[in-house]
Amino acid sequence: MRAMVQARFSWGYFGAIIPAVLNVFSLQGFLVLNCIVGGQALASLSSHLDDTLGIVIIAVITLVVTFCGYRIIHWYESIAWIPNVIVFITMLGVGYPQLRDNQSAPVSQATVAEVISFSSILTASIISYCTVTPDYGVYHSPAASSARLFLYTYLAFFTSSVACHTLGAAFAAAAPNVPVWNAGFNNSSSVGGLLYSVLLPTGAFGKILITLVALSIPSVCAPNMYTFSTSFMTIAPWFAAIPRWIYILISEAVLIPVAIIGAKKFYTTVVDILDLIGYWSSVFAAIILTEHVLFRRASFSEDQYPITTWASYTLLPSGIPAVVAFACGCGALIPFMSQAW
Repeated sequence: MRAMVQARFSWGYFGAIIPAVLNVFSLQGFLVLNCIVGGQALASLSSHLDDTLGIVIIAVITLVVTFCGYRIIHWYESIAWIPNVIVFITMLGVGYPQLRDNQSAPVSQATVAEVISFSSILTASIISYCTVTPDYGVYHSPAASSARLFLYTYLAFFTSSVACHTLGAAFAAAAPNVPVWNAGFNNSSSVGGLLYSVLLPTGAFGKILITLVALSIPSVCAPNMYTFSTSFMTIAPWFAAIPRWIYILISEAVLIPVAIIGAKKFYTTVVDILDLIGYWSSVFAAIILTEHVLFRRASFSEDQYPITTWASYTLLPSGIPAVVAFACGCGALIPFMSQAW
């Protein structure tokens, strides 16, 4: 089952509307962030390009890939990581002297608020996938090993996240002490500019790599846009009667202007969107896990999740405990983060 349909077995038919709506906004938020980064990367290649045009290009490519359906998305995903790995290795090779010298640069002691905020951003960037990955699990064979699916998924997230977050933190922290990098980073507002400035010594080869990285970003955007449509269709029955491509066009229409505006204050946009997503998705994951492990005895059998009841509000749980737990969880998290800050 898709994620927002699966949620009905713990949230109830009407209670599941809450995560479905929040998931729509979250997916659109990730689309905005990814398109901004891709647009910045393209804009760094030429003075004839700016962030706005770059964002439009990435958004249009994303739309085309999404329209092609799951098979094309899956194929695209299977090769899009290759240029990114090449870029990371090249960046380490070119930027190692600056990263090494930066170790001796004085740094201020991290505050509790900074540690918590940074941790929440890292958590949000990963745990928010819990509302997305089930949508693609429906394409797996029912006979596939649950343990193997979990292991593959966990290792994929772990490997990519540790590598990207570590490299991102290292280069972003070193940028203020390297004038060329800092100019490209533009006061923490241009990730694409930072990538370009680090690869500047490689000449034309670096421009090719930046182009490939920018063109691989729709591989992250397309699943978000694809799931945006399926999540929208689970909010209410009459939404499901509307063709999926209409939701994709709605997403595209919202994406471009919001991304263009958000690019003007990139860092603030990132923090605000990821913090909000992290709040609700972490509580959502806790509710789903508690329901599955404690009340359904960690079993995916038909008697625990009867597929015939997914659309019946009378046969599904009331969802009141999940909604109350969600309200309490979010109500506790947000003040805590605010006080720490």
